[in-house]
Amino acid sequence: IEFLLVIVFTPSLAHSDVFASIGHMTDLLFTERDLVTSLKDYIRAEENKLAQIKQWADKLDLLSTAATSDPDGFLGHPVNAFKLIRRLNTEWSELEHLVLTDTADAFLSNLTIQRQHFPSDEDQSGAAKALTRLLDTYQLDTDAISTGSSSAYTSQSVLTVDDCFELGRVAYSEGDYYHTELWMLQALRQMEKGETPGVVDAVMILDHLSYSVYQQGELERALDFTKKLLELDSTHQRATGNRKYFEYQLAKQNKVAQSEQGGRDENHQPNDYRSERKKYEQLCRGEGLKMTARRQSQLFCRYYDNGRHPKYVIGPVKQEDEWDRPHIVRYHDILSNREMETVKELAKPRPGLFSLIKKCPLPAVSAWLGAFEHPVVDRINQRIEDITGLDVSTAEDLQVANYGVGGQYEPHYDFGRKDEPDAFKELGTGNRIATWLLYMSEVQAGGATVFTDIGASVSPKKGSAVFWYNLHPSGDGDYRTRHAACPVLLGNKWVSNKWIHERGQEFRRRCDLQEDV
Repeated sequence: IEFLLVIVFTPSLAHSDVFASIGHMTDLLFTERDLVTSLKDYIRAEENKLAQIKQWADKLDLLSTAATSDPDGFLGHPVNAFKLIRRLNTEWSELEHLVLTDTADAFLSNLTIQRQHFPSDEDQSGAAKALTRLLDTYQLDTDAISTGSSSAYTSQSVLTVDDCFELGRVAYSEGDYYHTELWMLQALRQMEKGETPGVVDAVMILDHLSYSVYQQGELERALDFTKKLLELDSTHQRATGNRKYFEYQLAKQNKVAQSEQGGRDENHQPNDYRSERKKYEQLCRGEGLKMTARRQSQLFCRYYDNGRHPKYVIGPVKQEDEWDRPHIVRYHDILSNREMETVKELAKPRPGLFSLIKKCPLPAVSAWLGAFEHPVVDRINQRIEDITGLDVSTAEDLQVANYGVGGQYEPHYDFGRKDEPDAFKELGTGNRIATWLLYMSEVQAGGATVFTDIGASVSPKKGSAVFWYNLHPSGDGDYRTRHAACPVLLGNKWVSNKWIHERGQEFRRRCDLQEDV
C-alpha cells in the first residue's frame, strides 16, 4: 500500500503529504477496499450482534467498488478525495472504538495494521483547505461544491452536513472566519432542507457560526445566530454569555454605523488578499488576458523542423505560438501515450526519488528522473535538445510532478535573480536559460499555467510541451516569465519539466547586449 512504500523508501517524505498527489492517493482506495472486505468477513461471523456495523460497511462497499473501478477519475474529483481522507482519518477510527468491545480479533488486527498507513489530521486539514482554495480561485459557492451542481463537475459527488461542518471547522481552527461562515451556513442550509447529519447538530453549527460572524464585526447577525442556538439549547453556557455581551455591545453603539464599520472586506475576501493573488486567480478563471487583437493576429501555427534538423525534415513537429512577448510556444504530440505512461511508472516512490514541492501551499509531489533511469527518459532528453537546439547535457534531471487535491504552484521565477547569486552555484552550469514543460494528462477543469506579469494563460493539453526562455540573450533574467500553476479543479494533473542551463549554449544561443522584445 502507498504509505508503506513511503515509509520504506522515502523516509524524508512527511506523513502528512498524502493528499499532495493523486497518484499517492490511488492506493488508499484499494486499501479502503481491502478493509471493507475484511469488515464484511467479520460481519458474517457476528451478524446478529453487529447489525449497525453491517449497514455502515455495505454503504462503503458500494462506494469503494465504484471508486476502484476508475481510481484516477474518482480521485480527480476533489470532493471524492476529501471524503476519502475524511473517512479513513475519522470514520474508521470511530468504527474501531465501536467494535473494540467484541472479540473480532481478525478484523481488528487487520484494521490496526492498516491504520498506521492512514491519512493524518494534517492530511484531512490539507484536503479541506484545498477545497476552500478552489472555492476562492474559481469563484464557486459552497452549494456548487457541496451538491455537485458546478458546471465544471461531471459527476454528482456531494458533501454531507458533517463534511461541510468539518470544512468550516478547519477554517475556524486557522482563524479564517470568512470561510468558516460560508461552510457553516451551507451545513445549516442542508439541515433545513431535511438532511439528517451523522455526528454534528444545529447547536454545534450555530455555535461556530455566531462566533465567526462576530469576528467579522457583524454583531447583529452574531446575536441572531446566538438566539437561534438558545432556542434549541437554553442551557448552553457559552451562548448565554455571548448573548449578554452582544446585546451590551449593540446598546453602546449605533447599529447602522457598527454594521458599516464592521463589514467584510471588498469583494468578500480575507484581509491579506494581495494584488498578485487577485490577478493569479483571475487568470486561472480565464479572465483578464491583456493581448490585443492585433497582437493575437500575429500568433501562428506551423510545422517546425528547427532549421532542417535531420530528424524533423520529413516529419516536422507542430508548433503553436502561445504568446509573443516573451515568446512562448507549444509543441503538440511530443510524446506518445506509452512514453508518458512509462514516465509516470518510473515516477513511483523509490529510494531518494520523491520530494515535496515546497512552494505550493497545496502541494504536488515530484520525482527526478535521470537519463540512466530508462531509455524513454534518454529519448525525451534527446528530443528536447533536437527541437529546442539547446544542449541538455548540463540541464537538470527531468522533474515529474503529480498534483493532488486542489494542487497548485505559487507564482515564481524559474531563474535565479541578482539577489540570489548562488541559486545554482552547486550545479556549476550557470542560470536556468529556458524551461520545457510537458503536460502528461488531460485535466477536465483548472490546472492552467499562468504568467502573472504578462497576463498569459496556457491550458494543459496531454502530450504537448510548452517552451520559453527565462533569460534575455544578454543573460539578464526576463521578469516577464513569472508564472504559476492554477489549482486543479477537476482531474488528475501530471507534468514533467526540464530546466535547461546556460553552460553549453554559448554557440547555440549567442549572447546579445540587446534584450529580446
